[in-house]
Amino acid sequence: MAFTTEQRYRPYADWPAEYVEKIKKNTALSPWRTQFHIETPHGLLNDPNGFSYFNGKFTLFYQYFPFGAAHGLKSWVHTESTDLVHFKETGTVMYPDTPLDSHGAYSGSAMQFGDKLFLFYTGNVRDENWVRHPYQIGTLMDQQGNIEKLNNVLIDQPDDVTDHFRDPQIFDYQGQYYAIVGGQNLAKKGIIKLYKAVNNDYQNWQYIHDLDFANDNTAYMMECPNIVFVEGKPVLIYCPQGLDKHVLDYQNIYPNMYKIGDDLDVEKAVLINPTPLQQFDYGFECYATQPFNAPDGRALCISWLALPDMDYPTDKFDYQGCLSLVKELSLKNGKLCQNPVADMVKLRKSEETFAEKQTTNNVYELNLEFSPNQRHEILFMADNQGHGLNFVVDTEKGEIIVDRTNCGEKFAEKFGTVRRCDIEPKHATARIFMDQSVFEIFINDGEKVFSGRVFPNQDQTGIRILQGQPTGSLFNLT
Repeated sequence: MAFTTEQRYRPYADWPAEYVEKIKKNTALSPWRTQFHIETPHGLLNDPNGFSYFNGKFTLFYQYFPFGAAHGLKSWVHTESTDLVHFKETGTVMYPDTPLDSHGAYSGSAMQFGDKLFLFYTGNVRDENWVRHPYQIGTLMDQQGNIEKLNNVLIDQPDDVTDHFRDPQIFDYQGQYYAIVGGQNLAKKGIIKLYKAVNNDYQNWQYIHDLDFANDNTAYMMECPNIVFVEGKPVLIYCPQGLDKHVLDYQNIYPNMYKIGDDLDVEKAVLINPTPLQQFDYGFECYATQPFNAPDGRALCISWLALPDMDYPTDKFDYQGCLSLVKELSLKNGKLCQNPVADMVKLRKSEETFAEKQTTNNVYELNLEFSPNQRHEILFMADNQGHGLNFVVDTEKGEIIVDRTNCGEKFAEKFGTVRRCDIEPKHATARIFMDQSVFEIFINDGEKVFSGRVFPNQDQTGIRILQGQPTGSLFNLT
């Protein structure tokens, strides 16, 4: 259904139970439900939020509109995990139920303080003239999942930004807590503001300065900015909406990017000696990536595998969006590498030598090797007519190509149906996860990553080797 503004912001309690039951049943009819990615029971999922460690478990929320495949009145749904592979919903939901978040609990982060988890997020409020008022506000969650909202604004909208001011991320730097918030200045350029928690009090934030990260000043909004420390170096991961493609070429409607600094000067708000801008993911869907530094020293992250302002084939089943696998971050030759967490091997049921085959479903993991000086081409989700997800590893030219042109239902074609990147022309490896309608491809131990959605037809479950002789293993995951 097409949602009116009134329907998008209709209070949760006003939706009839029979309507919710109807769309829940419709979602269950979808042929594209994933097996090991986080999805909603119905409705729209978007940004991962509050990724943290609390009460002996990993905590993760997802932003949620329960009433259809539309962006509307958002809540946060709580999940937890002990292994970063299996996430379970706890029943705790942070609803938009106060004057400070009346039109949606927008994105944010989390940090443990004492025996409670502090959730730092943007409260979206619209006044009677539909003017937006963004408030950076907080909530405490106890170990039983009880929610206690703070009734004061922690960071108000500064005078030098528009109403696009959101997505606070709290982080620890050398024992002191800081936060960054994405925004748009009055010249309609994207910026990031840095704040300090006075005396490490999460209710007392002091503005330091706009972050200097060699901003090219072409984006009109910086969404979902995060600073995470990888092997001691600060990495800024963010979504510069409207980034000029002369700065870095990308095809998706909105990009997810990163820069690595040598250090972070928190007194002057400077990312010292940042690298050039880099693409976080070379695929079709990866946005709002949220990292954090875990207590065990790992730098972990998770992404939204969808994009804002997009329609997807699942919309007709009254749901949209899923989250990526959890990935561990590392550095290699000045670049950020991403790899699935080690416990992903728990999903493996059986192993076989990689070869052409007809699968019962598109749920498996592949570990493949590609010999040098050769073009390798594989068709995943293949049918008998030669349609499917086309994957090319050219170790002679040094190129990776992922082509979803002929895989299932078509969508987002105006942004292109082919993605590619360069690699060193040599022996190459790929670790690939397929999950019904999701692919995540990790090239050369995570040096390059392609993530995306495809919605194959019922007869598209084969694997065909079209060129070359890739070798390796296939792991059945169901």
